[in-house]
Amino acid sequence: MILAIDVGNTNIVLGCMDDKKIYFTSRFSTDRKKTSDEYAALLQKLFEINKYPPLGIEGSIISSVVPELSEVVYKAIKTITGQGVVVVDSGIKTGLNILYDNPAQLGSDRVADAVAAYEKYPKPTVIFDMGTATTVSVLNASGSYVGGMIIPGVRIALEALSKMTSQLPHIRLEATKKVIATNTIDCMKSGSVYGNAAMVDGLIDRFEEELGAKAAVVATGGMMSYIIPHCRHEIICDADLTLRGLYIIYRKNVKQ
Repeated sequence: MILAIDVGNTNIVLGCMDDKKIYFTSRFSTDRKKTSDEYAALLQKLFEINKYPPLGIEGSIISSVVPELSEVVYKAIKTITGQGVVVVDSGIKTGLNILYDNPAQLGSDRVADAVAAYEKYPKPTVIFDMGTATTVSVLNASGSYVGGMIIPGVRIALEALSKMTSQLPHIRLEATKKVIATNTIDCMKSGSVYGNAAMVDGLIDRFEEELGAKAAVVATGGMMSYIIPHCRHEIICDADLTLRGLYIIYRKNVKQ
């Protein structure tokens, strides 16, 4: 069984899996102040809650977009498993043909998303990862990673709207019954949900026009469930896409 951990700006997501299935996943808040011992204690507790002993882990892999936590979480994993840890960086084997101007600048989470999508879905493929930021990754008809987008995340944009304006309150993110809202709070909700859904739909049209073909569209990330149900295109929701990608990368880099 392999432990895969994706360290994001808002949440850390982990999953334990093998070739057959994912046995459990957990999501907890990213805390830049925690020490490796504190993270080790938290990970240990999560294993206990899910009734899987960490000593059953044969190896681990970590991707991180929070550089100051990469080493901290790495040490925590080593502490509780006693096994080696693969780190997704620019020198790792992915099996992808990355056509980015500077592949070293490509976030490890986007790499993992693309690896999983390459293995599982038809090409060309468009991947929306909706977390703290909304990232978009595009694979062309031959499966090469040709680029994408980075967009302010749904919640970040909503929080900025409240913080940077004098009369707009902090609100809960949820869809309204009508797109055309008739009060301030519903206007903010409608704009956040339907505005992002329309953005996703519009981007898909532009990506397919540029690719010259209809694409398989996949969504993942913590904000996915708020937006994707309101899109008009056919979009596959895959909550475990990043973890699956990490598992595939682990297998490509560690001899069994």
